Parts: sequence; C-alpha cells; structure tokens
Amino acid sequence: MSSRTAKVDRKTGETDVRLSLGLDGGAASAATGVGFLDHMLDLVARHGRLGLLVEATGDLETGAHHTVEDVGIVLGQALDQALGDRAGIRRYGAALVPMDEALAECAIDISGRPLCVFHAELPTTSIAGFDTELAEEFFRAVANSAKLTLHVSVRYGTNAHHMIEGCFKAFARALRVAVSIDPEENGVPSTKGTLSE
Repeated sequence: MSSRTAKVDRKTGETDVRLSLGLDGGAASAATGVGFLDHMLDLVARHGRLGLLVEATGDLETGAHHTVEDVGIVLGQALDQALGDRAGIRRYGAALVPMDEALAECAIDISGRPLCVFHAELPTTSIAGFDTELAEEFFRAVANSAKLTLHVSVRYGTNAHHMIEGCFKAFARALRVAVSIDPEENGVPSTKGTLSE
C-alpha cells in the first residue's frame, strides 16, 4: 500500500496555501488567519483521524472568501493525490452528527465525479469573520478538487455555529469511513475499474 499522503502548495494573487495530508493519521494544526476555519479544520483532522497541517495567508482585508475557498481547493487536491488509484478503499461513507440543537449529516462517494449538494438553512451572519455562506463554498471546493460526490445537509438547528460545526464533523466522520481500507476489497471498488477519472 502506498503512503496515502500528499503535500500541496498553491499560490495565487489572492492566497498562498500550504497543506500536507495523511489519510492514516499524523500531526494536525491549522493557521489560516481565519479563526473559525482553523477550528473547523482541527475538527476535520480529529474526527477524520487525519494528519492535516495547513498554513495559509490571504487577502483577508477583502473578507475570508478567497482564503476559505482556496483552502478547500487545496484540501481537495491533497485528498485526490493521497487516494492514488483508490484501490482497496471503502469508497462510501455517511455520518449523522448532533451538535446541541442542530443535526447535520453527510454522505460521501469517492466516485471520480465531482458534485456537491449542500442543503442548510443557515442564519445569515458572520462567525469571527467567517460568513455562514462560506461553509457551502468550502465543501464545494473540496468536492470539485477531490472529485467527490458530496451531500451535506442540516436537518434542523438554530445556532449557526452549531449547524456549521455539525456539518464539518459529519464530513470528517463520513470521510474517515470512505477513505478507510476495506480488507475484503482487492481492487478498485467500481465496475468501471477506475474511480480517479
């Protein structure tokens, strides 16, 4: 089995993101200049049992949008690389996570077909500079770059922080299952024979 790790650096006129990922664990830290995003990335690492090191600088004077989206892009690229040819993985994962009054769920198919369905009636507000609409942007960026079929939803809730945190925890838990090695799977879990295109 390959190392299931990846390192991705991405620099644009708006952001500079450096990220390393280990699908089977490792150190975790996040420093993006967006405190709430750092908290969410820490949750992804902890609940996904990932090694995840993220450093990002961006044009935060214009808001957090570019930083959040570009970190999502780079995380997706790293997932794509670390998964390699997808041989032996479980492929599918799903999780239902309560976060106080909110209930969030996520279903993932490491399908090779990028799609993000995000359904959550989030209050329009900002959490420490993180506009609630950026949650959808992050998940869409990850799904597109990692070529995932990703469904994230909040069944109900009232507190925006709890609703978004539930989404990230559900994503992490579903991803943990989907990327895990299935001892009964000898090849790529697809009748097509490939999940990377």
